[in-house]
Amino acid sequence: MRTFSTLLLLFLTTFSVIPSAYAIKFNLRAYRFPPQKCIWNTAHENALVIVTAIVENKEGQRVDVEIIDSSPQKNVYLNKKNIKGETRLAITTHAEGEVGVCFRNYLSKDVSSQDAPKATLVVDLDVDIGADAVDYNAIANQESLSALETEMRKLEGLVKEIVDELGYLRKREERFSDTNESTRDRVQSFALFTIFALVALGAWQILHLRAYFKRKYLID
Repeated sequence: MRTFSTLLLLFLTTFSVIPSAYAIKFNLRAYRFPPQKCIWNTAHENALVIVTAIVENKEGQRVDVEIIDSSPQKNVYLNKKNIKGETRLAITTHAEGEVGVCFRNYLSKDVSSQDAPKATLVVDLDVDIGADAVDYNAIANQESLSALETEMRKLEGLVKEIVDELGYLRKREERFSDTNESTRDRVQSFALFTIFALVALGAWQILHLRAYFKRKYLID
């Protein structure tokens, strides 16, 4: 039993270190009227999303962050102004699609036009989605879980994500199947209409030519 527990723990530990978080580091230039710079990640409905942003603190620059999604409703989950240093944000998605973390870097009026092109700062962004966003160490401390129980809890979260992903793929396949069937029915209807139109046009041409030839006394 002890050997089985050890092997299971090793398997779970190996499985849980598969990277699925999204991290990026980039320069963000400041403007008087800055455009949005958005980082997009795929997320399912009701998924927990933890955003950790480390922003340089530079004089004459102000960074605002907004979290949105790509759904038809264009949900805006959060809007925070003037973030500095390390900022940690948490949301729960309302729809399937992509979640965007958008930044704007505003340039102060006190910065001269000569220094404006050099006004940039570094943003270190880390986005955790689903099971990766859950702090299992805090749960283990709160519920006094052993290392094996903690790994089991992690695996439970990963399995739930896999089940949700399979459910999403099944629904998408059903939508594609319905679209294909609808397209096939439309094509069949159009083909039947085309055949009927060709037959009717051919019959009209025969009758018209027959009447023409009779008027010309070419046929009886």
